Amino acid sequence: MKHLKNLLLTSAIILVCSFNAQAQSKVAHINTQELVESMPEMKSAKSELEKLAKTYETDIQAMATELQNKIKQYDAESSTKTDEENGKRLQEVQSMEQSIRQYQAQAQQDLQKKELDLLRPITEKAKNAILKVGNAQGFDYILDSSQGQGVIMANGKDLLTDVKSELGF
Repeated sequence: MKHLKNLLLTSAIILVCSFNAQAQSKVAHINTQELVESMPEMKSAKSELEKLAKTYETDIQAMATELQNKIKQYDAESSTKTDEENGKRLQEVQSMEQSIRQYQAQAQQDLQKKELDLLRPITEKAKNAILKVGNAQGFDYILDSSQGQGVIMANGKDLLTDVKSELGF
């Protein structure tokens, strides 16, 4: 009976150890934000976004200047105009203000859409390179160690330099 207990205990220990060995996974980490920021494509994407933003800013400034000039003109002429004319001018100014706000909102939406369109292929390229390097090195999991992504301590292998090499920079 004692021999049977020892055999069962030994079998249980071996079984637990084999499950433990199978359960251990290889884990690596990478700061994807740093990777994407360092990619050469990102520099040209930022440049294109800044150029577009500057165009919108110039347009909005021109519209605001036109509005300010019209307000000054209408203020200077208000005493010589009738209440009806001044009311129409007030509506015109309010309409111009609303047009500027709408243009600003549309410009913001366009910038966000353009940013997504420019970043999508860059992030996809980074993801594919991360997966390729991770698979080649036999990792089961690759955690994103970018700030705010939930990885507080990453003792696993950092793949950033390997992925940069894969991408050619």
